[in-house]
Amino acid sequence: MASNKKICLVFLGNPFQDSRLTNLSNSLSEDGFSVSVIGFDWFSLKENHVEKGLKIFRIYKTKFSFLFYLQYNLILFKELLKADAHIFFAEDFYTLPLVTFFAKLKSAKVFYNSREIYAYIGGLHSRPHLQRVITSIERFFIKKVDLVMTTGEMDSEFLEKFYSLPKTSVVRNIPLYQKPTSKVDFRKQYGISSEKLILLYQGVIIPGRGIPIIIEALAKIPNAVLLLLGDGDQKENYQNHAKKFGVEDRVIFAGSFKQNELINYTAAADVGLSLIENISISYYHALPNKLFEYIMAELPVLSSNLPQMKNIVEKYNVGEVINLENAEELIHVLNKWSADKELLAAYKKNCLPASKELNWQAEYQRFRSDLFDHI
Repeated sequence: MASNKKICLVFLGNPFQDSRLTNLSNSLSEDGFSVSVIGFDWFSLKENHVEKGLKIFRIYKTKFSFLFYLQYNLILFKELLKADAHIFFAEDFYTLPLVTFFAKLKSAKVFYNSREIYAYIGGLHSRPHLQRVITSIERFFIKKVDLVMTTGEMDSEFLEKFYSLPKTSVVRNIPLYQKPTSKVDFRKQYGISSEKLILLYQGVIIPGRGIPIIIEALAKIPNAVLLLLGDGDQKENYQNHAKKFGVEDRVIFAGSFKQNELINYTAAADVGLSLIENISISYYHALPNKLFEYIMAELPVLSSNLPQMKNIVEKYNVGEVINLENAEELIHVLNKWSADKELLAAYKKNCLPASKELNWQAEYQRFRSDLFDHI
């Protein structure tokens, strides 16, 4: 019975800022499992955060990645040594080795939440040696887990073929069905005029997400402001990029917010940007949570022309798809939207019925049968 089962979710990231982990944790708890979470933060926390069932450890970025991963693994080793669970979830590749080791040591089940094709993420597209190392590690440990979860059909097909796996379980990065309760007024907060479109980028500020491309395009989109919700290693670089192109007054870095508050911020924009660059297999397969969060908040979506995102945008008619390599196409669509508020309103209207299908409650019910088949 679920009520007798303890689950431990382990994630190299801040659970407060990750909707996938938050939603999964809450749904498992509602299903009667006793859930604990181990997370890590290197951006926003000043010190460790510990409360019942949740530990988030403050770790420090250094010039040397080795030292970062050493401190992380030492902390995780100590925590897993004393962890008591029937099922462990490795919530990313970085937690997979230690979580699998300790799960097997404790005769527990282990599920692997493969959020990316990790050997082929954007940051590794020019580092073949590191790709081979990650592939070797993942190949060894993925064969030992009891269930592999992915974020989309293309990732599942790839992993099943690449590692000769049995059927994996698709659990897309989809938000809870909810609507804003207290929408933030970005226009008042940042002095944005009503004539200007608020373009929203939501997520981690890292390469491969189209941020410098939209910053450069802003110079030719006079009636638009770019607002970024999130933090990341590239924030300072992108601030400098905005200065270089003379648009720093129209690029706003608003910071990160807890998942349970996020929709009130998302819904305050006019357009949601999901401009993933086609620089790796993982990015080509992209089906990011921001796409579904925009739809839930009823924001028209501008997406890059990648197959899984294109399928969602066109199936539900919630926005448009562009070839990101063609900057003029990006500029044309956003200037068109700025001039045609009725078109934006039509896309916005289509988001409501789409959100009633594309929500976590429905997604979890599909995953639930796989979960109970493997416990």
